[in-house]
Amino acid sequence: MSMNASHPILSSALSSNECSTQNLAKMRLVLAIATTGRAQILAETVPDILRQTRAPDLIVLSVAAKEDADPRLLEPFECPKLVVNGPRGLCAQRNRALEVLRPDDVLLLIDDDFLMAPDYIEQTLRLFHLHPDVVMATGTVLSDGIGGPGYDVAEGHAKLARAKPPQVRALTDIYNGYGCNMAIRARPVLERGLRFDERLPLYGWLEDVDFSRQLSAGGRIVRSTALTGVHLGTKTGRTKGVRLGYSQIANPVYLIRKGTMSPRRALRMVGQNVGTNLLRVWRPEPWIDRRGRLKGNLLALRDLLTGRMTPERALTLR
Repeated sequence: MSMNASHPILSSALSSNECSTQNLAKMRLVLAIATTGRAQILAETVPDILRQTRAPDLIVLSVAAKEDADPRLLEPFECPKLVVNGPRGLCAQRNRALEVLRPDDVLLLIDDDFLMAPDYIEQTLRLFHLHPDVVMATGTVLSDGIGGPGYDVAEGHAKLARAKPPQVRALTDIYNGYGCNMAIRARPVLERGLRFDERLPLYGWLEDVDFSRQLSAGGRIVRSTALTGVHLGTKTGRTKGVRLGYSQIANPVYLIRKGTMSPRRALRMVGQNVGTNLLRVWRPEPWIDRRGRLKGNLLALRDLLTGRMTPERALTLR
């Protein structure tokens, strides 16, 4: 297995479609996971992909260091697989997944702590086959641990098992995909040369909004009730409170200036984040560094007033 993305290796991997159990047009499903410092949760969630009724055609793990993922995790999969490494940061790591795409591919990006319902990949390919105007689809998150202490894998499986199949499989047009699970049609990405913005550091707060709005010029962004899963919301390996607090203000302001987020939406988000941090700093949740987030908010507001605010400044905070 390669630990880099050199073209000869990619050509060999991309030529095979051993995992396919059906062929919808020329579509190939590339499943990509960007991960940093969370090898333990990855070791539990990657094997879960074997439960899919339709296997991926290529699996890509994008890491920043060799200890981020044990390549042996991928050995049970019969399809081609790659472990690619490079600079740390969600946007940079997801961009390395974009580099392997063919025009007819569908790229499914999931977080390392997202559990898919067993038919998720099958339903994703069906959706993109039946709706050629859709350029991005995000699933329905049955339960999201990001707002609480998070779930372990056993709890996630239990929540999936209790979920009832949707009575009506519907598509809803939305402003942006949710970064923990979003599928992207490769052709408009390649034709427009789109990339995740690497100026959004660390785990790329609002990178899903930015990319969605860039891609929206090529077609519909939708949420599907047929694509379901559970986001565990694992707390290890996440950005420090002060850095996230800075990004909670710096990133929306940056996207306003860039033109990929409406001022009303961005300013409402800033107000909610600052207000929540102010209210809860006195009785913080055990799993959230409210004091650090509020400090980051205040530093960002200071830098905004002095004209020094950029997304990258979050990296300098301790």
